[in-house]
Amino acid sequence: MKNQKLELTWIGKDKRPKLEARILLEDAAKSYHAPTRSEQAIFDNRLIFGDNLLALKALEQEFAGKVKCVFIDPPYNTGSAFAHYDDGLEHSIWLGLMRDRLEIIKRLLADDGSLWITIDDNEAHYLKVLCDEVFGRGNFISNAIWQKKFSPQNDAKWLSDNHDHILVYSKNKEIWRPNLLARSDSTDSRYSNPDDDPRGVWASSDMSVRTYSESTDYPITTPSGKVVRPAESRCWSISKEKFDELVSDNRIWFGKNGGNVPRIKTFLSEVKQGLVPLTVWLHTDVGNNQDAKKEVKQFNSKDVFDTPKPEKLLQRIIHLATNPGDLVLDSFAGSGTTGAVAHKMGRRWIMVELGEHCHTHIIPRLQKVIDGTDQGGTSKAVNWQGGGGFRYYRLAPTLIVNDAWGNPIINPEYNPEMLAEALAKLEGFTYRPSETLWWQHGYSSERDFIYVTTQTLSAEQLQALSDEVGENQSLLVCCAAWRGITAAQAAERFPNLSLKKIPKMVLARCEWGHDDYSLNVANLPMAEPEPMPSERLPENRAKAAKGKSAADNQEDLFAGEAGDE
Repeated sequence: MKNQKLELTWIGKDKRPKLEARILLEDAAKSYHAPTRSEQAIFDNRLIFGDNLLALKALEQEFAGKVKCVFIDPPYNTGSAFAHYDDGLEHSIWLGLMRDRLEIIKRLLADDGSLWITIDDNEAHYLKVLCDEVFGRGNFISNAIWQKKFSPQNDAKWLSDNHDHILVYSKNKEIWRPNLLARSDSTDSRYSNPDDDPRGVWASSDMSVRTYSESTDYPITTPSGKVVRPAESRCWSISKEKFDELVSDNRIWFGKNGGNVPRIKTFLSEVKQGLVPLTVWLHTDVGNNQDAKKEVKQFNSKDVFDTPKPEKLLQRIIHLATNPGDLVLDSFAGSGTTGAVAHKMGRRWIMVELGEHCHTHIIPRLQKVIDGTDQGGTSKAVNWQGGGGFRYYRLAPTLIVNDAWGNPIINPEYNPEMLAEALAKLEGFTYRPSETLWWQHGYSSERDFIYVTTQTLSAEQLQALSDEVGENQSLLVCCAAWRGITAAQAAERFPNLSLKKIPKMVLARCEWGHDDYSLNVANLPMAEPEPMPSERLPENRAKAAKGKSAADNQEDLFAGEAGDE
């Protein structure tokens, strides 16, 4: 019998794109750094312009297992048309595209890392089940409620919506723990010292519990002579012996006149130097939508982003999930709040954004942060004075294109360095050309290397390569072809070389030329009608395939086979 498990199903769930692991190209003109460097400032942050699913795939090789916190604020799929996002995807497509991203995010997270997702009621509960499937239900931490609005909407047809969900998952719940929130004056104000205890201020707590035990249900005579017992169906939380010890240590409070029901004293000096976070986050503590829009106006007053998140909200998430120097990732960067706050808090960050607001909102915002002229948001709370920097990257174009006759070739936009880096990434090598050895373009270990060339190599050239590599090392040779020797002969003659032809070696690896996997889909595909019985015959399916449009074939390519390469 087939093993069964509880899971969320949707149309097209079994379809997964075969993503191309592209390289990232830095545009130094858009990168930005403070004029002076300091030991504490972080300069190697990354802002990536491009499709965020392709960007996540591009980051996977270098950053798998290294990201401490991922925060994402995906399009909510509400059916509303925002200025920066067409947010009306059919549910199945939305779930499929989110699943593809979540699976890579999980691989990027460190073992003690965590994922935080803001979402509203429209997809929150489907997303919860989807995250259970990807991360494991046992790694669900909490559903925090953020009060994004504080005034009622009188034009609401049903209930006035004033909150969003923040779904929190860990990579491994057994080892992940949140940092404590800082204590505030209001938190400590409930501590006092009415009996002048030399140990300082204290607060009292109930000494009874609901879980009944006859052994801790005993009468207590107060200093005033009054006899008290726990309320009906309750009992004391401690034994008679422990109670007597606490009385002797002046840790039981019977009220000012000595006749009240006993309460246990807890001294401020003994409590945690922080607070365990609650699951309800009020706007007075973490900001609201209006706060966020005011913050955005400081760097772009003409085109205010529709759905920004307030800096105080990100400050709380980053504080709970990370420590200074940790890496924070946001693949739906929006107006750039995550990077701005992470930068001010001394965290490393990576942000990805496809929309033009990457240039109209994010870059101007980060420039002000780095210059120290952004004193809004969380700046004063963390005493931000400026510094650090970021590098701007864009995704490289697809590696494989078709020539005029429809034959797959290497994209002419790729120069030799880009090609070597791209093939190294696709083959699982770290691209790092040697300064002394011309044939070392990258490595997978201390003794395993890769060499990429568009030349056709002769047997004599292969012999020279083999001799330089030596017996104790191995080299993957990616070339246009080789002549004067067969593949079998080369394997026997050059055991330290592995030969692969460009571009044949990668043709089946990915779906090439697909630049947009975004959640911003304007025209949803129509469901195909169920085929008639005759159409299911192999010969009739083949005829139908010949008549497909290029868009149909692209849709088939998007489906791919299960699993990334």
